[in-house]
Amino acid sequence: MIKSLYVKVVVIFLSAVLLSIIAASLLINRMYVGQLQSAMQDSMITSGKKIIQVYEQADGDHLDALMNGISSLPFYTIRIYDNGGNLLYMSNEVTSGQIEKDAAHLEAVLEGAVYRSDFHDRERGVSIGLPFSGDGSPKAMFMTPDLKGSLGMVAGFLKSQLLFILGFGSILIIIAATFIVRPLHRLNRATRRMAKGDFTVSLQTKRTDEIGQLTRSFNEMARELGALEAIRKQFVSDVSHEIQSPLTSIKGFTQALKHKQMDEESRMRLLDIIEEESDRLSRLSGDLLQLSTLEYEHFRLDPSRYSLDEQLRRVVIAHEPQWAAKNVQLDLDLLPIKIVADEDRLSQVWSNLIINSIKFTGSGGHIAITATEQGNQVVVTIADTGVGVEEEELLHIFKPFYKADRSRDHKIGGNGIGLSIVKRIVDLHYGHIEVSSLPGRGTTLSVWLPLVLSKPEL
Repeated sequence: MIKSLYVKVVVIFLSAVLLSIIAASLLINRMYVGQLQSAMQDSMITSGKKIIQVYEQADGDHLDALMNGISSLPFYTIRIYDNGGNLLYMSNEVTSGQIEKDAAHLEAVLEGAVYRSDFHDRERGVSIGLPFSGDGSPKAMFMTPDLKGSLGMVAGFLKSQLLFILGFGSILIIIAATFIVRPLHRLNRATRRMAKGDFTVSLQTKRTDEIGQLTRSFNEMARELGALEAIRKQFVSDVSHEIQSPLTSIKGFTQALKHKQMDEESRMRLLDIIEEESDRLSRLSGDLLQLSTLEYEHFRLDPSRYSLDEQLRRVVIAHEPQWAAKNVQLDLDLLPIKIVADEDRLSQVWSNLIINSIKFTGSGGHIAITATEQGNQVVVTIADTGVGVEEEELLHIFKPFYKADRSRDHKIGGNGIGLSIVKRIVDLHYGHIEVSSLPGRGTTLSVWLPLVLSKPEL
């Protein structure tokens, strides 16, 4: 089996050329050889009639001279037969086989018929038979072109030409295949580098064909993987820090409880801190497990019909302690909407988005939540007057493990996984999220969902 693309290209080209030559030869033989034979026979009949005319006008003294002159024709063999089937003259030597072929049609020609050899009769070749009258009795003249020499020359020329075409074409395809395969070799080397973790690889190209498009797609993939790898490393660093911090606190306060004498109030304060740090670890592991579950290929939603506006009100009420503590004004503008979706999963979506808005909205800020129907979709919009997000960060906020710089403040909290969970749940519902934000002026998130959970037509 051929494994090299370079060899495959060359072999395919040469095979295509050979098959084209064979197909063209068969087509030409079928379409044009018959026409060529008919044209040759017409020309031979015209020439034969002229010879017969000269023969009939000549007297006996000049017949030998006439036949000698005819025999000097280089491309024809002429045979003249009398009424009894006897060979009177022949311009060139002929084989007994040719005389036998003439005899098969001699009677018909002597009776006045014009004979033309059949196109499909390859053994008899191209020949004609003409009747005429001489010395008061019927005679027959057969003509056969002697094409061996000329056909040999033509065949030799065609063979030489085809060999030249094959040779010259092979050289050109070998050169062309080099230019075709070279960028693929570069892509292969770059892919191996990227497989080893080098995402800085980039290939330059000016091509606009499919290989150029593939090269640009590779560069884009390398950039995306590089960005994802940077996010992963940052996530590992952040998670390690977030895990290490509560573990250190838990260990330190546990040792203090074991080895120090303290009053009940101090002991309870340390226990409360240990409980809070344990809750932080639990939330982090829970978010990681949830994201992993949602990314599972065979994960299935549990859709049901319920009231979306009532669900949003319940989520807002559940988080009243958080927005009330910051004196945030929260306005609802919700139309009565029935939706078929996974109620528990969408409850996670609204909870995550509202918590995020509360986190990044300062004291005395404002959050507006609206829900409307547009065609066969529902649009839920959550707009806040918080700190906003930089434009370059909007491209990454839904990527797994990404956290904007300001969110790393431990007073705000969070582990950078919440929005990834939101995006995955919305995708599973065949919806999408739109985000707009201005630093210092707030953020608006719009979630578009179908009223009935079903895969959209492509």
